[in-house]
Amino acid sequence: MSHLVSVQNLSVSFRMSKTETVRAVRDVSFNIPVNATVALVGESGSGKSVSAMSIVRLLPENALFDESSKIIYGGRDLLRTSDEDMRGLRGKDISVVFQEPMSSLNPVFPVGEQIAEVLRIHLKLNARQAMDRTLELMTEVGIANPRERLKSYPHELSGGQQQRVMIAMAIACEPKLLIADEPTTALDATVQRQIMDLLIDLQRRKRMSILFISHDLGLVGEISTRVVVMRDGSVREAGDVRQIFTTPQNAYTKALLACRPRLDSRPRRLAVIDDIVNQRPPTTEQRVSAPLSGAALIEVKGLCKDYKLKSGLFARSVLSAVRQADFSLHRGRTLGLVGESGSGKTTLGMMLTRLTDASAGSILFEGVDLAKLSAAQMRAYRQRIQIIFQNPYASLNPRFTVGQILLEPMRIHGIGGDDDGRARLALALIDKVGLSPQDFGKYPHEFSGGQRQRIAIARCLTMKPEVIVCDESVSALDVSVQATVLNLLLDLQEEFGLTYVFISHDLAVVKYMADEILVMCQGEIVERGSAEEIYTRPSHAYTRQLLGAIPRGLATPSP
Repeated sequence: MSHLVSVQNLSVSFRMSKTETVRAVRDVSFNIPVNATVALVGESGSGKSVSAMSIVRLLPENALFDESSKIIYGGRDLLRTSDEDMRGLRGKDISVVFQEPMSSLNPVFPVGEQIAEVLRIHLKLNARQAMDRTLELMTEVGIANPRERLKSYPHELSGGQQQRVMIAMAIACEPKLLIADEPTTALDATVQRQIMDLLIDLQRRKRMSILFISHDLGLVGEISTRVVVMRDGSVREAGDVRQIFTTPQNAYTKALLACRPRLDSRPRRLAVIDDIVNQRPPTTEQRVSAPLSGAALIEVKGLCKDYKLKSGLFARSVLSAVRQADFSLHRGRTLGLVGESGSGKTTLGMMLTRLTDASAGSILFEGVDLAKLSAAQMRAYRQRIQIIFQNPYASLNPRFTVGQILLEPMRIHGIGGDDDGRARLALALIDKVGLSPQDFGKYPHEFSGGQRQRIAIARCLTMKPEVIVCDESVSALDVSVQATVLNLLLDLQEEFGLTYVFISHDLAVVKYMADEILVMCQGEIVERGSAEEIYTRPSHAYTRQLLGAIPRGLATPSP
């Protein structure tokens, strides 16, 4: 099999100061065959993106390559190719689709102009030719109403549409290699499925190679032909996708496969990396849902949220984000909310915490309607209902230390008596969520994503809440870190009798966590039932569509 790109003995360091360098990648070697898909998998910090971005030389200026490092493409070493020649290759022969399209698309130019620019630079098309070809590309990647979308700005498109624009830009010059760096991490299951099907279709029709970077082995099993497993900057295992998935040899590969929640079982605890690497026996005990008994802690009736949109000088229209939601929360249980972006999940969670006011309906907390309370009256209930957001870095004050982050809500609500008492409580919570006492004086940027989410959980616990709304709180985490955080949430629920509203687009995670599930579509609850009922006997077509989009693992072999 001929190789399009050959990465040989790649070692990359970053100069941090005049005297200090940090080794990010060491002696990495792998080949990308012609017309094939190779996946780089591993946790954050494993060296996946550094290895991939070395191919297109898009690393920071402080990156240093060892003399023995080579990346061979078309008979030449890309690490020793001139900057001018590399500019000619990028976008034309080798293109990249990044994880976050809003960070990659220029917010001040319409998306049509941004795609056309690639064509004008690399193919020397005139403005009319470039725009005609742009329209064809937008149609090819499945953007609805492409002629109208030519003049749309990035913020006017959904996440899936933005990613399709990025793919259109990447394939504009029909590259020989497409590097897809976590292209579906933050997308809903159905949108993720559409993007993956699009990439597979483009790869087959255009016979291009794909280097697919991901920590989601379910996706990797569906799209790739070969897998390279990385950890701590080095390759731990590489081989055919079927061999890697069915008979992995390395303990770390086995651990990655074991960490993700399964649809066919519900163990009391999820396996984490250290469990597998240290050969601890797996948990055989299955999780049992908390019994449904007694009166509901929270009863939601006819909850609605409307947004007034201005559509003309005088005309106004109304967007119904949530319509007639009815459900109840029982103490010590977990209610899962699933649905695509725009289905109303987050709006519903925000109304429960009164961070968004309802347009109609009631939220009865032990008989008291939270929807009718004033801001002053609601303050007492804010201790009892807390929320964990998706992005802990955005929700934690970057100028506060961990100690300050934990002490502030306790001071506001008069918890702990004095600062010494509050500090003792904060240190106890730091220990409870698996952090070190030394972390008390550190800032959020000094922690990983999983550690920051632990800090956010600890902040919630300072209020001693009864209900916690988890809004996509593990969706951006590596599969092993995700398993650790989910285990922590379950431990805390068992210890403190917490009630969770668990919002997520990851249906496998929701099935593992939830006792009862509500399926939302366009602001309405279209199906409800136990986790087992929803997954084994879905009654609504929309639920069946969501379940059909779950990545299942191994790909069907190409004909």
